[in-house]
Amino acid sequence: MTTALDGRRGLLRAFPEDREFRRFFPGYAVSLFGSAMAPIALAFAVLRTAGGAGALGLVLAARVLPLVLVLLAGGVAADRLGSRRVMLAADLLRCLSQGTFAVLLLTGRPPLWAVLALVAVGGAGEAVFSPALSALIPRLTPADQLSEANTLLTLARSTATVAGPALAGLLTAAAGPGAVLALDAASFAVSVLALARLTVRAPVAAPGPSLLADLRAGWSEFRSRGWLWTTCVHFGLFNLLVWAPFLVLGPATAAQRLGGARSWGLVLGAYGAGSVLGALALLGRRPRRPVLVATIATIGWAAAPAALALGAALPWVCAGAAVGGVGEAVNATFFSTAEQRLIPPEARARVASYTSLGAFALGPLGLAAAGPAAALLGSRTVFGFGALWLLAATATVLTVPSVRRN
Repeated sequence: MTTALDGRRGLLRAFPEDREFRRFFPGYAVSLFGSAMAPIALAFAVLRTAGGAGALGLVLAARVLPLVLVLLAGGVAADRLGSRRVMLAADLLRCLSQGTFAVLLLTGRPPLWAVLALVAVGGAGEAVFSPALSALIPRLTPADQLSEANTLLTLARSTATVAGPALAGLLTAAAGPGAVLALDAASFAVSVLALARLTVRAPVAAPGPSLLADLRAGWSEFRSRGWLWTTCVHFGLFNLLVWAPFLVLGPATAAQRLGGARSWGLVLGAYGAGSVLGALALLGRRPRRPVLVATIATIGWAAAPAALALGAALPWVCAGAAVGGVGEAVNATFFSTAEQRLIPPEARARVASYTSLGAFALGPLGLAAAGPAAALLGSRTVFGFGALWLLAATATVLTVPSVRRN
């Protein structure tokens, strides 16, 4: 592994040469910031115009459902048509949906059916964009700079996650949710302009005889790599058994004994801050075995649930969340780098779509089951089980030879 100082110098020297990445990165970073603000505005918009928590649940489901249904088709489209073209279409779609939503809010009270439709369109755009992004980055950056490029993307996401909701809360209170959604639409327009300026021509896969044939070819690439499907199962069960209970039972625990919503905000802020610091620490680092490093980093996700299981005070829970944030930054950066290096270019988007689907498909089930599990076993038991399971699962994944080798 190179030293951090040498790596940072190398990154600074490489940026002037990476014209395409320099064109893409600012627009993407701006769109991330807009997307980080949108959930706050969306929640308050629905609560003010469409009804209570029941309506909000429907709206959130309307966003998640297209993500699941369209994700695989988005991977096929990106491999067939080229990532840049698909990402342009996705961001134009999201710009129009959020812009229309903003206009409806600024001029009246949109009906629930219109909100559901617009949110679903935005979710479909996100499902198309995500796998295409994974396939585009290697076309914008030299192979020896992939770790640095992914580190910058992780840093942008982490920074947006910390700063976006805070700013959204202030703007929603001052100007209303419509203004925030208008800013989100404008951020997608900035991303469209950045993508339109790219001159990269990514290779596209020869289309199969049908969509199903393309999906089968992508599945074959995915399942032929033990390190990939093993870690995907690991991520999926993590979201089911650890992260979903943390998101559902964490706020309830904060309300009961940690000081309420403000304390939970501090916990999530600590997670985001840890992710930012982790990304900064990664600049210039290029491990020879990124899959191994990314897998080891998942241990950090056990820290905050373990603190909650032990009944720790707020500072310790925040410290555990910060450790988890560092682990998230390391995992996201190096796992993305491994995928981009080890997957054939013509199949990257489809493989990325399978990875994302496997990682997040069980999340809604975990969100629904967390409350009943806590009622039956107690929140601390659920947190403790999740933390212990994650440690045991990580140790198991590390026994896979291809995980240790890559």
